[in-house]
Formats: sequence, structure tokens, C-alpha cells
Amino acid sequence: MPLLADLNELEIEDLQLRGEIPVAELDFDGLDAMVHARQPLRYAFDLQKLGDSLLLTGTLELVLDCECVRCLKPFTHTVRLEGTLMNLPLEGEDAVPIESDAVDLTPPLREHILLAFPPHPVCQPDCGGLSLGAKRRKPAPNWTSPAGGRGSPWEKLDNLKL
Repeated sequence: MPLLADLNELEIEDLQLRGEIPVAELDFDGLDAMVHARQPLRYAFDLQKLGDSLLLTGTLELVLDCECVRCLKPFTHTVRLEGTLMNLPLEGEDAVPIESDAVDLTPPLREHILLAFPPHPVCQPDCGGLSLGAKRRKPAPNWTSPAGGRGSPWEKLDNLKL
């Protein structure tokens, strides 16, 4: 069920909206193999009409089930957005669609929270990656140039004179 705001009510007074949007309404499936939204989006915001636009201020919160891109360990990540969330124009090229004097706020909320998804979720900042048990990876040996000498693969470029 979409989140609708009645424009006639907004002409009279600001609206306080609180509740949850089911994750099925947000259509997050298949966006990222390592990030899964399974819990509803919680919202608590004030909506007011300012001339030819709507100002949405408050809080959005979504708990994500993630898998670490380094060690594949599952963990949860909470996306929480606070403060001034959006200015939604009612006219012009970027106007939100209006049907029967109501604005569906679900698509702009979806886009706003989607931008806060972690691009490469990591369980901990210092995650060392997959554990190989007793066998630890050895550091790669120094690079050997085609001429047989050791050094950096960038050595030839460092010595390049333009």
C-alpha cells in the first residue's frame, strides 16, 4: 500500500506521518547480491506545503541484511536518514505525480533511501577477508621484470621522460 499525502489537507495544516512501508512496496529485490532489504521502511516525518513544493523533514530508517564482500559473513546494517529529507516540487519537470489530489510519497522515499545503501558492505572496517585456517596467504613476491630484474611494475613508467 503506497504512502499517500492529501494535498487538500496540506492546504489547511502540516501533516505528521509515522508508520512503516512494507519492503514489497519498495521493490528492492535484485538490486545487489550482497544487500537485502527484508524489513519494512520505518518513517516519522512532517510534511508541509511550501508554495509549489512539499517539504519533507524527519527520519527514515531501514535495517538491511548484508553479506560482507571480504569474508562473506552475514551482518545487519541500519540506514538512518535524519533532518531535511526532501523538497518535492509539485510543478515542472521534476514534479511528483498527483492523482486525485494526492501525492504518492513512496517512489521518492525509495530513491532517497536507496542512495544510502552501502555500495560494498563490510562487516567491520578492519575485516581481513576469508580465513584460510592454518594456511595463511604468503605475501606476493616482488615483481620480476621481463629482463629478470626485481622491482616495481611501474619502474619503466617512472623513468619515462615525456
